[in-house]
Amino acid sequence: MSVDRRSVLRGFVACACCAAAGASFAEGVGHGGGAAHWGYDGDGAPDKWGDLQADYKVCQLGSEQTPIDLTAGIKGEPGIAHHDYKPMPLRVVNNGHTIQVNADPGSACVVDGVRYELLQFHFHHPSEHLLGGKRFEMECHFVHKSASGALAVTGVLIRPGGENAALKALFDQLPATAGAEVRAAGSIDPAAALPRSGGYFRYMGSLTTPPCSEGLTWTVFKEPIELSPAQIQRCAALFPNNARPVQRRNRRFLIDAS
Repeated sequence: MSVDRRSVLRGFVACACCAAAGASFAEGVGHGGGAAHWGYDGDGAPDKWGDLQADYKVCQLGSEQTPIDLTAGIKGEPGIAHHDYKPMPLRVVNNGHTIQVNADPGSACVVDGVRYELLQFHFHHPSEHLLGGKRFEMECHFVHKSASGALAVTGVLIRPGGENAALKALFDQLPATAGAEVRAAGSIDPAAALPRSGGYFRYMGSLTTPPCSEGLTWTVFKEPIELSPAQIQRCAALFPNNARPVQRRNRRFLIDAS
């Protein structure tokens, strides 16, 4: 069955209220001050996030949590996702949860006519989303915010293959310890790290880290990109597992835009 869910998704975005959309937001970034410690194992593991502090409760009780298994989607036209990325200086941070590249102003994606500025992109090992039940070696999340504060995230799955020239400067200079942003040598073009094929899934979801705020527009490409085994290992050595387990899809629409 083929349906057009643009109006449905647009309505979800309009009513989304994301507490993490302000200046303190960064998916994959630990919270400072007196915030509870969270992580991926032990007392701070994902199944305990909702108990760590009051504003993490949605991690446990939310009905639109991310990631999910991308399977059995409804064929449809959810609205084009156009990525307008520019080369930028390489501003890298190891925040203790992931490797993150902070973006200079000027790069954005446009989802169904709404412009979302690129804030940052970061990596998970292994992938957080599954594709038809299959987990990939890694996943990259490009995090964007609109003028109204709504968030949109583009997910790119990663498999082993040839060396990724577009990400070489980054993976040659991964900060080994958590700390402040590092101005690494060279520049990076996020556009070159996107798949060439336009097939993707679209659904409404959440941050994949505390506070797990919902109301995000997710676009996840079907075609993975490649990193060499050596590049993957550099990230895996720093973060053996920084992937949240798959969450229930519940009654959400998963739109399959081939």
